Amino acid sequence: MILVSKFMVPKGFTGMTLFPFVFVKYAQLKLDSVFVNHERIHLRQQVELLIIPFFIWYGLEFLVRYAHYRNWYLAYRNISFEREAYQNEAHLHFLKKRPFWNFLKYLCKP
Repeated sequence: MILVSKFMVPKGFTGMTLFPFVFVKYAQLKLDSVFVNHERIHLRQQVELLIIPFFIWYGLEFLVRYAHYRNWYLAYRNISFEREAYQNEAHLHFLKKRPFWNFLKYLCKP
């Protein structure tokens, strides 16, 4: 379910996924198929990791990437979950063929 809320989405972002919801800053984003696909990829990732472990992994991986890059944006973009979502957001049928735990292949790439 996609909900519009400027207050739920952190500053600097246009959307955020917290299973089972996708929060967007602007209503027109609900019509952006690439954006919605990106967030649906995150929904699948969260389900695969049983939601709470997803957020723990996401946070820990962000800290490791931040220690490595010393740059908030680079750390965020290099989280394995984000790599998978950004790389496949334009492939609108990606989730139909996506293997289970597919994000792991993005974990060790430089």
